[in-house]
Amino acid sequence: MTVGGAAPLGRRNPVAKLCAALVFSAAMVATLDPVAPAVAIVIELAVLPLFGVRYRTLARRAWPLLASALGVVLTVVLFAADRGGATLLHAGPLHVTTGVLTTALGLALRMLAVALPGVLVFATTDPTDLADALVQNVKASPRFAIGALAAFRLVPLLTQEWQMLSMARRARGVDAGRNPVARLRLFASTAFALLVGAIRRGSRLATAMDARGFDAGLPRTVARRQRFGTADAALVVGAAALAGAALTVSILLGTFRPLLG
Repeated sequence: MTVGGAAPLGRRNPVAKLCAALVFSAAMVATLDPVAPAVAIVIELAVLPLFGVRYRTLARRAWPLLASALGVVLTVVLFAADRGGATLLHAGPLHVTTGVLTTALGLALRMLAVALPGVLVFATTDPTDLADALVQNVKASPRFAIGALAAFRLVPLLTQEWQMLSMARRARGVDAGRNPVARLRLFASTAFALLVGAIRRGSRLATAMDARGFDAGLPRTVARRQRFGTADAALVVGAAALAGAALTVSILLGTFRPLLG
């Protein structure tokens, strides 16, 4: 379900939003310090109302990212090989230093700064509009764009089919109980059955698309025009400027650590 259709940035061209997210995210990959991604996250949260996305909605959609960021911090703190810098905590095998903490925070914040623009784009963009914009504005192949759209639309069906497979096996008395090994085997067999069903559905979809002329190579008409205007170009330029500002703050504070070099 998309949100922010009436917001100033939420109604921009899907390709413009996608390009702006890619530009902003690519800039955050250029540094390893925690300052630039932290500034980027502040910027992303500040422009959130302009996309028509509520902070509660973002938290509900991005909680896996927060959990992953916490996992990155714990992993680096526990298993990092380089323990340079001043010691902050030393309790038995746990040895936390300023160098380790800086690296862990840099990786976690960079992951959030890179991923949040994508969350905003897909939360405010209708998949059909994105496919239309890719065909019209980027000149992508209709076979690729519409095929990707169809695959995206079928993703929710995987959850439903998983539930159906689980209930069907439970009805037949196939239950792992509390045995972890049996649970693992049941999960693997259910996942394999889901994969087989997805491949069969994909084959039927490809055949149906070919039957409707998606591979004919003839010019296609469009039902909904997606225009790339001045405001859309300004969004991309603004994203590049804000990303540059975040990197500039890091450079001025002397914390900039280039990925290469």
